Amino acid sequence: GRVDRAQAMARKLAALGISGAWEGALRYVSNMELISRAHVARYLVDAGVCRTVSEVFSRYLGEGMPAFVPHRWASLQEVLAWIHDAGGLAVVAHPARYDFSPAQEQAFFDAFADLGGQAVEVVTSAHSAQDMLHYSQLARQRGLYASCGSDFHSPEESRCNLGELPALPAGLVPVWQALTARIRWPHAPASS
Repeated sequence: GRVDRAQAMARKLAALGISGAWEGALRYVSNMELISRAHVARYLVDAGVCRTVSEVFSRYLGEGMPAFVPHRWASLQEVLAWIHDAGGLAVVAHPARYDFSPAQEQAFFDAFADLGGQAVEVVTSAHSAQDMLHYSQLARQRGLYASCGSDFHSPEESRCNLGELPALPAGLVPVWQALTARIRWPHAPASS
């Protein structure tokens, strides 16, 4: 749904008097199937509409803003099937970003585990120290592998630079060990 979403954003921007957003965003895309709000935002900065990508999101592309278009998400079952069919390990990325109540989070991770989900991103630039502790405990309790990621896009628009994340907390099995050893789920990760 990324192409449809980006085109809808471009139409909304055109209605606001900002033309060329679709074509402009395409300048930054190497794979059109992966076009995102960030590509549209980069174009708006280069076109002089806003000074920074953050300003684009706060004025136009963020939730509730005039050119925001919600993403149509696939179901959890669909996503896990695609990942497993491709031979991958399913990882919940930056889970603290989701607006879950504690009960919703538990229900989500129950469904994730029931459908064969295998890992959770514990360390990321979007997580606080408290979040990292929480997701470390969740990984241990549920026997999930742990991952980390910077969510780095570019020096101008990322929360941290590559290589500046803290290490995974002790006692977690990194997802890359599972990939390296070609461990397949449902083998629970062994503690290190």
